[in-house]
Amino acid sequence: MSAAPKHKPKARGKRTPKEEVRLTGDRIVVENPEDGERKTRAGLLIPATAAPAPKRCVWGEVALVGPDVRAVRAGDRILYLPQAGLEVELDGREYLLLRERDVQAIASPANGREAQPGQYL
Repeated sequence: MSAAPKHKPKARGKRTPKEEVRLTGDRIVVENPEDGERKTRAGLLIPATAAPAPKRCVWGEVALVGPDVRAVRAGDRILYLPQAGLEVELDGREYLLLRERDVQAIASPANGREAQPGQYL
C-alpha cells in the first residue's frame, strides 16, 4: 500500500518570503501613494471618506515591471489614475497593479547627474 504524499498544501494568495514575483505581459506594480487623504493649498485636511471619488491622477513609485513593459523601469515615478489599478498585497504591503497603457506620464531619476547644458556656438 502506498502512503499519500505528506506535504502541506500552500494557502491560496499567500507566498513565502523566498518566492520571487515575476509579472506577466505589460503589468506594472506601483506603491500605493497614500491613504487617500489630501490637503488643500491652505493646509486643510480632506479625509478620504469626505471626498468623492475624483478622477484625479496621482504620482507613485514603480516597484516591479513585467517583461513586455517598454517605457517604464523599476524606480521610476509614474502619473496614473488610481481607479485604473487593482489592489494587491505583496510582503504585507499594499500595491496597485496597472497596465502600461494606464500610465499618463513618467518621471525617471536623474542617476545622480546634473543636467548638462548644451553646447553654445
